[in-house]
Amino acid sequence: MDTDAAPDRKDEWARHWQYPGVPGLDLLRARYVRHSFTRHTHEGFVLGAVRQGIEDVVMPNGTIRARPGTVVMINPEVPHSAKAGVPEGWVYSTLYPSSELVASIAAETTTLRGTAGFAETIVEDEDTARLVHEVHRAAEEGNALAADSVLRITVARLLRRHGSSLPARTAPAPGAATAERARQVLEARMADPPSLEELAQELGAGPFALLRAFKAAYGLPPHTWLTDARVRRARRLLDAGSTPAEAAVAVGFTDQPHLNRHFTRIVGVPPGAYRRERARTYKT
Repeated sequence: MDTDAAPDRKDEWARHWQYPGVPGLDLLRARYVRHSFTRHTHEGFVLGAVRQGIEDVVMPNGTIRARPGTVVMINPEVPHSAKAGVPEGWVYSTLYPSSELVASIAAETTTLRGTAGFAETIVEDEDTARLVHEVHRAAEEGNALAADSVLRITVARLLRRHGSSLPARTAPAPGAATAERARQVLEARMADPPSLEELAQELGAGPFALLRAFKAAYGLPPHTWLTDARVRRARRLLDAGSTPAEAAVAVGFTDQPHLNRHFTRIVGVPPGAYRRERARTYKT
């Protein structure tokens, strides 16, 4: 059995890719039924539009139901997970514009000060949902002018209608410095991380105090954050040409099947399919 084919169910399919005509953008178009996304974050933004079915997106403040005619907007580093909201699953198009790309569009088209983002997570907006699908269609047809133009129109419209300046960081909460040091340790020792007790001892904190401080700072407990960070680093390695097996070892997964499982539940496709799309993109 191919451990890197995917999605491996006949009623599910997915394509996660980049289009050279629109730098700073990842695209995902998929149908999921039993697949679910584990809790994770993104370095950039998420803009999703469901074409069929319902997607339940679990945000820090509760679950939203994305259905046709809605647009989901998730700011960078906001923890979330997702699963089918109906037995038949959901079909959707998602845009992942980088923070730099959104900032440049905001600077040119809005009066938002500071870091631009979205004040709402889901809105009823059929016209803009249609534009999200249109970006995908233009990219798949190789129409760079249309893909780039429609993307910028989409982001500008959402920012004007639902944008806001993201709040600046307030005074550090108790334990924030310890959480930051813990993050640095986990990042530096990703391939061979300490246990929670070892990490707490190293930082001069109690294990439960460290757990609370870390989750308050990053929205995820340390072990979940580490899995998310490993997948992010694996993506960068795959982008640079590493094989899935090489990436698995480099980021600290015990073997490639472990990378496959976690990567698929966060990115939406297995690392092999992700790498093949990247290789095809770079050849065009």
